[in-house]
Amino acid sequence: MNYILFDDFQIRQQLLPFTFTRPIADIRIGVDTIREKWERFLGQEVSILTEAYLSEKFPIKTAEENILINASVLPDKELVKAVMSLKSNEVLSQGDTMLAHHISKGIAGKTQTAQAEPKAASQSNKPQASDNTQAEEIEYPHPVRQIENNWDIFLLNAGQILRDVAELTQGRTSAPLSATNRVLGAEHVFVEAGAKVEMAMINATEGPVYIGQDAEIMEGAMLRGPLVVGSHSTIKMGAKIYGGTTIGPHCKVGGEVNNAVIFGYSNKAHDGFLGNAVLGEWCNLGADTNNSNLKNDYSTVKVWSYATDTFVSTDEQFCGLFMGDHSKTAINTMFNTGTVVGVSANVAAQGFPRQFIPSFTWAGKPYPLDKALETARKVYGRRHLTLSAEDEAILRHVYRQTHDYRSIK
Repeated sequence: MNYILFDDFQIRQQLLPFTFTRPIADIRIGVDTIREKWERFLGQEVSILTEAYLSEKFPIKTAEENILINASVLPDKELVKAVMSLKSNEVLSQGDTMLAHHISKGIAGKTQTAQAEPKAASQSNKPQASDNTQAEEIEYPHPVRQIENNWDIFLLNAGQILRDVAELTQGRTSAPLSATNRVLGAEHVFVEAGAKVEMAMINATEGPVYIGQDAEIMEGAMLRGPLVVGSHSTIKMGAKIYGGTTIGPHCKVGGEVNNAVIFGYSNKAHDGFLGNAVLGEWCNLGADTNNSNLKNDYSTVKVWSYATDTFVSTDEQFCGLFMGDHSKTAINTMFNTGTVVGVSANVAAQGFPRQFIPSFTWAGKPYPLDKALETARKVYGRRHLTLSAEDEAILRHVYRQTHDYRSIK
């Protein structure tokens, strides 16, 4: 069977700015991305059905028999079993949400045509098959975990860490920890090969601590589970990392972090607080950057929504910072509760900046595309990587797509 993870259009809008530069399936939560979770459960690679401008980097693969899977839905054993059991022209749904759709005779060669099918199906109680006949709908009876809004990423992260670590480490033995470390709940600490951990304090009594391949935990770092430190990442000396946190691959993190998700290749290397937050890739937080995650009046937090072009309530009391790819802060930057930062924004301001910072801006003014691309190339080069033509094309498209936001006073 050929499996395809598709972007639900409405949810994709709600997950901006992160989905400006990636499909929903490549959002990181728990140990790995949603795509990698589905591939682990299905035992094979999947492809992606997303916006046309992302399709060059994330191409779709079609076959005579295809099962389309809603990429915002997190897999578990029961759900995967139900998806794999779908027969031709059957749709698995829960309420108004289409979870999966088995389409025979392949998908139309044009991506736009294929995209229209899951969109229409996900917005109707009676999905149509690819040949416009009535599809047979199956109501899924079990609870479903779904990423519908940006704050769901950190809200669901701790639970995903527990599930991912259990699956990834089942039947395996952790690399040994040096006697220089102080560890509580050692049976819940898993260290991959090549990781360096010395003179750290690790408490895994409240959840597992997973340390990826070739990661480094420096002296004096304090780690509390559930926590993921991705491969090739570094936790700096004296850092305080609380539970519910995922630090993706190739990151450098110091200071205080609580219930945050950092996708990868991003740095928060200095003191400062990051909490109830999500950072995309290639971000850099300057020294003593802090975000508020609780309002002084303890009311629920509102955040900017690209889907509605206005601020919406999260219904959450704790909500910090959402920062798109390639964005950066100056030293001593202070973010107000529930701030949303777009793609390739440079934040530098006296006092608190606005709670919505548009893409491709520098200290509140437009940031020329050529300079943003030049910086991106340098940042990639520092990691011995090259900004690909596909990545550059995506950034150029996002620059055009977000033009009107930069003209808002």
